[in-house]
Amino acid sequence: MPDFTDDLKPLYDGQATLAAERDRSPINAEELSKHLLSRDGFLERQKRVVSVLKSEKLFSKRQQANLSRPERYYLGLARAKKLRRLVQDHKWNHQDYHMADYLVDEMSPYHLQMSMFVTTIREQGDEAQRTHWLPRIEAWDIIGAYAQTEQGHGSNVRGLELQARWDSKKKEFELHSPTLTASKWWNGALGRTATHAIVVAQLLLPQIQTPSIDAADDAEPKYISHGPHPFVIQIRDKDTHQPLPGIVVGDIGPKYGYTSMDNGYMLFNHFRIPHAAMLARYSRVDPKTGAFQRTGSPAVVYGSLTNVRANIIMHARLVLARAVTIAVRYCSIRRQFKDRDALDIESIPETVVLDYPTVMIRVLPLLATTFALHYTGEAMYELYRRSRESIEGGDFGSLAELHSTSSGLKSLCTMYAADGIEVCRRAMGGHGFGGGSGLVQINAEYVFAETVEKPSEESKDALSDHFRKYLKQRANARPQEAITPNGTIEDNAIVEAFKWRAATLSYQAYQRRIVQRRRWNTLLISLHKLSRAYSESILVTNFHSALQNSPLSEPTRSTMRDLFHLYALHTIDSDARSFQITGALSAVVLDAIPDRILDIMTQKVRPHAVKLVDGWAIPDYLLDSALGRYDGKVYEELFQKAHRENPLNRVTFNVDWRSSEIVKGDKESEARILAKL
Repeated sequence: MPDFTDDLKPLYDGQATLAAERDRSPINAEELSKHLLSRDGFLERQKRVVSVLKSEKLFSKRQQANLSRPERYYLGLARAKKLRRLVQDHKWNHQDYHMADYLVDEMSPYHLQMSMFVTTIREQGDEAQRTHWLPRIEAWDIIGAYAQTEQGHGSNVRGLELQARWDSKKKEFELHSPTLTASKWWNGALGRTATHAIVVAQLLLPQIQTPSIDAADDAEPKYISHGPHPFVIQIRDKDTHQPLPGIVVGDIGPKYGYTSMDNGYMLFNHFRIPHAAMLARYSRVDPKTGAFQRTGSPAVVYGSLTNVRANIIMHARLVLARAVTIAVRYCSIRRQFKDRDALDIESIPETVVLDYPTVMIRVLPLLATTFALHYTGEAMYELYRRSRESIEGGDFGSLAELHSTSSGLKSLCTMYAADGIEVCRRAMGGHGFGGGSGLVQINAEYVFAETVEKPSEESKDALSDHFRKYLKQRANARPQEAITPNGTIEDNAIVEAFKWRAATLSYQAYQRRIVQRRRWNTLLISLHKLSRAYSESILVTNFHSALQNSPLSEPTRSTMRDLFHLYALHTIDSDARSFQITGALSAVVLDAIPDRILDIMTQKVRPHAVKLVDGWAIPDYLLDSALGRYDGKVYEELFQKAHRENPLNRVTFNVDWRSSEIVKGDKESEARILAKL
């Protein structure tokens, strides 16, 4: 209903403020967008797909935060099915579909179908299995999940408890959950959606024994574990969608995020599956003899996860860019307090929040981090492509490097994004806590990504590899000072300092573990620091490499170099001790870094901050944020959401404690609440 608030305006005009911010920066945001997002026609596809989604009421985000968890799954499934119909209606390809999934921005119950499920079968199935399964997956005749994690084991894949026991007489496998903790757990799409699943289980084969005169024909054979292997199986009836006999499966219940995804549990009771269920591109069981046969690398089981990790890194930059976009735009509009050193304090406006160094130091290094993640994500894609070509040619030598590099990077990158979202939320003050911030859902949901992507633990082979890199590094002179006495920042010296730190930490770890034979558990903290240092070295190196022969025009190219300096120096300052004790940087340089960071932020990056986040070309539909709107109408949108769209404000409540009536005029309102408990 119209009321007097319709004519009220904010004290400060956010629209004019953002326009002024853009006018004062010569950065070409459109050029930057094309530089960052030109791969596979991303920008054109985003524009085309978002227009379709905005025209469909089912994809409206205006009220979804007010839905319950079961309602969010219903909505998620309805949207997932609608997207499949839109694919047909608009003749979308796979990239169009993934773009729509990205823009809808909820973990779809169909998400695993075209990620882990199809990737695992494509990469680990033999030719016959790919011929059988891939057409059915691509036609969406079946819906898949990936069931690896168990209630009792997550990262430790070797410790999985589910058993796949080979029956030599019937020539089939028997899946069995011998313990409660063998229950598959957390597996997306498993709870209520999937008809089929990739199930990872311990492969148990009967020990091949020499025939004995005294041995009974029906004696129980001794089984030997050959480690975890993937199997593709049907878990629900095609017509009734009920679990097949011998399977207990369901949704695990409310979670911190992912409200639209049915993360599930599943147990097996002597469930029989055919010989062809075991994915057999790199290992198989001879159906005649029961002998285990392997071709290629035992570590290839991580191939699917490595591909996903490369995607995780690229997605992390976009997630962090969303949070930073919201924070930069809002903090450029929001004003708090006046400059206490001003001569005429009464006549000046309040200070823009982003102009406070205490806010800059939280937000602007994260802006720089988005670009660091971008260039390393691009490098990871290229590394994965080269590694896949080698694997296809029968050379598995690159797989260890790919796995080690990707596992460390995905852990660091997801931590950057998850922590960065929370830092941005806090930097925005009270409104950052509200639903209008646009950070509530991505904060809750991306914490899950950071939770499951734990730091890698270096193996003996990885330590040996790092040690060889250390010896190579030691052959070079000690790194030069990254900041000269006159304040000049030496880019190459920065890169070498990061490499020197990682190399020295790897040498120390090698000495403690391999030479001194110290217990593994006593080294985990130092190995975690090594993993982070190695990953940060990769990020800095890739960022620096991208600056060489950059296609960007000025002043964007110079600003990108300033962002490189900000990311690198802020990373150093955050762990200055490790650079000093490894001899990578001197105390004099470390003491000079805080002032250089402040200068870069205030003089080099802050004037371009709004244009730089514009370069990520994130549409308002995806941001779903009153605070981060492109047009700057922050306060108008906040009031619209609260005053006119909040369903709670449409109900009149009976607050008299003497009455059991909850809603005025509704005598059954309490009974309906009780029925849900």
